[in-house]
Amino acid sequence: MAEEKLNFQAEVGRVLDIVVNSLYSDADIFLRELVSNASDACDKLRYMGIMYPDLIAEGGEFKINITVDKDKKTIVVADNGIGMNHDDLINNLGTIAKSGSLDFLNNLSGDVKKDSNLIGQFGVGFYSAFMVADKVEVRSRRAGEEIGWLWQSDGKGSFSLAEAENVARGTEIKLFLKKTSAEYADAIRLRQIIRQYSDHIAFPIYMDKDGTLETVNSALALWTRNKAEITPEQYRDFYRHIAHAFDEPWLTLHYKAEGAIEYTGLLFVPEQTPFDLFQLDRKPAVKLYTNRVFISDDIPDLMPSYLRFVKGVIDTKDLPLNVSREMLQRTPVLEKVRKGLVRRLLSELKAKAKNAEDYAKFWNSLGKAFKEGIYEDTENRETIAELSRFYSTAGEDLVSLEEYVGRMKEGQSSIFYMTGEDAEVLRNSPQLEGFEARGVEVLLFTDPIDEFWPQAFPAYKDKPFKAVSMAGDELEKIKSAAGIEGDEVTKADLDTLLAYMKLTFGDAVKDVRTTDKLVRSPVCLVAAEGDISLNLERMMRLHQQPLVRGSARVLEVNPRHQLIRKLAEALKDEAKKPMVADAVMVLLDQAQVAEGEPIKNPAAFMQRITNFMLNGI
Repeated sequence: MAEEKLNFQAEVGRVLDIVVNSLYSDADIFLRELVSNASDACDKLRYMGIMYPDLIAEGGEFKINITVDKDKKTIVVADNGIGMNHDDLINNLGTIAKSGSLDFLNNLSGDVKKDSNLIGQFGVGFYSAFMVADKVEVRSRRAGEEIGWLWQSDGKGSFSLAEAENVARGTEIKLFLKKTSAEYADAIRLRQIIRQYSDHIAFPIYMDKDGTLETVNSALALWTRNKAEITPEQYRDFYRHIAHAFDEPWLTLHYKAEGAIEYTGLLFVPEQTPFDLFQLDRKPAVKLYTNRVFISDDIPDLMPSYLRFVKGVIDTKDLPLNVSREMLQRTPVLEKVRKGLVRRLLSELKAKAKNAEDYAKFWNSLGKAFKEGIYEDTENRETIAELSRFYSTAGEDLVSLEEYVGRMKEGQSSIFYMTGEDAEVLRNSPQLEGFEARGVEVLLFTDPIDEFWPQAFPAYKDKPFKAVSMAGDELEKIKSAAGIEGDEVTKADLDTLLAYMKLTFGDAVKDVRTTDKLVRSPVCLVAAEGDISLNLERMMRLHQQPLVRGSARVLEVNPRHQLIRKLAEALKDEAKKPMVADAVMVLLDQAQVAEGEPIKNPAAFMQRITNFMLNGI
């Protein structure tokens, strides 16, 4: 087969540019990334060789060899793992095959630390080779196949691919070092990097020393070692290896479960938000082993969706080595392991939550996903709710449901909340004025899942969750802290005004009614009972969900507001009725603006405002 000349996918070109120009200060990690990839390749073939022994007929001792030539300034990283064929080399080295690549690239900021973390998480660690090399050659032959391949590139936009002879099973990556990276053509330096970053790799890493192959790493699976023997730095380096990340683990959990089902878990909660946390097709981040033999890194049921940010490994003796992935989805052993993992993680989070400042770091990074568990996990939703944190009108700090309930006012029986996109915008909503006047705290729900979980978890400690728009009679029973000023319009005048407003609005609103929620504002818009909230309607429109756009709402009126009293008085004068009609339409438009809704007729709104200004001047 003739040599092919191919261009990198556009996204790869951008990644390479960032790797070469932004991450040079972290150049040591190129070796860590290449060794991690080699380890993964050996893991995969060791598992496949159990079911298909012919794949490892050439030898089953998996290893990684690193060779350095100081004179020629080259480094070779070779493994005898699964290997790659023609299509694998194109898909793995010529493109970013994962979906969401556009989102990934849009998140690149130019900040070295942030971008390096994203690049690692995106699984493009191979490209770190171009941090130190101006040319890279990859020779590879996939296990079970006879044809080997040679992939070559200078990292400047294209690569070549051709058949190659005498290629051993696995992958060999040869780096031709840049002049500025000559320091890496030093075996002592490479040994130092391996021991620092890759000592935990479970396969032996060999290097030549005085004509003899020397094992550089301990070649022990970290999770099998005694916790007392493992340093925080070793845990960190293993986390970075398994997560392909550059940040620190916020939580490290290493334990052995004993009983009917035995397993060892080494799990990490990241410090930073994974870039693909909300991508629907993201793969699980916990690897499953049986007796230290890798089984799979693609088992969705091993960790619930709301804990998808957890990275790590699970090793159990209670699964047969030749189990298929399809069987894994149905085995009761896995379900028991899953339940045990969740219980232990929630217990650890409870302990960490005692430090509010530290826990806030976790919540700000991962809380949006974790809170989904209130909706999804029927068995643990109360614990998840207790561990959840929310913004509220009580201040800038995050609050727990327990703290909220402890501050409830006399006569208050519900946990009040309001949904929206931004906490600061919600704090200024007219709907909160009556709560503020009575000193009643309101939770501010700003995440999409907040629209749904109260339906699945309607009460906490017998205190029902209630949207502020549905406060109704309960708010009236709570005594105002400062007193609400202003006299109400007489009932007869108010009834006349409300009837006139309904007639004027027509189908634009569902109803017009009075409320005690307002203090400074004359009106506000709310959803009628049984209707979806305004925030949910906006979300559905944004995602083009089937919905009657701009469904009619209820306009609530403050009967004590001076403007309402004057409008009720003006309505008694026949000559002023046109002015009252314009005024109430402006009030409706203002209520829509206050809720972040577009005015349905901007031109008419502007004309009415202009007329009022002219009359006022």
